[in-house]
Amino acid sequence: MRSYQPDLTPPWKRSAPAPEVPAEPDLVVEEAVSGFCGAVIRCEKTAQGPTVTLEDRFGKHRVFPMEPRGFLLEGRVVTLVRPSAGGPTRPVRTASGSVAVPGARARVARAGRIYVEGRHDAELVERVWGDDLRVEGVVVEYLEGIDDLPAIVRAFSPGPDARLGVLVDHLVPGSKESRIAAEVTDADVLVVGHPYIDVWEAVKPSSVGIPGWPAVPRGQDWKTGVCRALGWPENTGAAWQHILSRVGSYKDLEPQLLGRVEELIDFVTLPA
Repeated sequence: MRSYQPDLTPPWKRSAPAPEVPAEPDLVVEEAVSGFCGAVIRCEKTAQGPTVTLEDRFGKHRVFPMEPRGFLLEGRVVTLVRPSAGGPTRPVRTASGSVAVPGARARVARAGRIYVEGRHDAELVERVWGDDLRVEGVVVEYLEGIDDLPAIVRAFSPGPDARLGVLVDHLVPGSKESRIAAEVTDADVLVVGHPYIDVWEAVKPSSVGIPGWPAVPRGQDWKTGVCRALGWPENTGAAWQHILSRVGSYKDLEPQLLGRVEELIDFVTLPA
């Protein structure tokens, strides 16, 4: 019979027990060793012990053992445990994948702004990042094009306490948009963009229920050409409302747009 061996580790060297947190679906945690951050998809029993599957904001899945002190929740070390059967669950993420702040009030608007090209861009950003923007006090405005962007930036008078972020459609080398963006050199302005001709294309085709976004011949209005190619009525306003209605979260958007919007939010909310 084995004799009892007392723990002679000094109290100040012992690891404090980490709080146990049920691994509810949509809980966002960071795996302590790899730094992988994602939302809980499912928990499973395996021969090696319980595991949890996480999904990051780009849809990548990874499986981790549910070891003691194995995860971080909002920067705090925790131990994930299997949720109780039939226990209550609630969403803990915003549509953008950020940790939700229950009961948070909208912050007074910052002096800084995010400008986007058109109404559709603004509506899509609001659909996915609206909760985050209100908590941070960031206002999004649309410009109806960026042909006069340098003058618009000068009129805004950006500064360390009033940064300006600009999201540009079709920002690819050699495009008109890239030439205009290059004229903006103010350190308190960040101009970023996605490669799509229009923000419609930033919505995943699978979310809209189409095999892919059609190629529209040069010289045609792109949105009208898309409606025509897909057999939709040539009413671009109605088409956009249909597309927007299929966007429920960041999972419905392409990574090339996700990363750029997150970059702009970080830029305008940095301390002076």
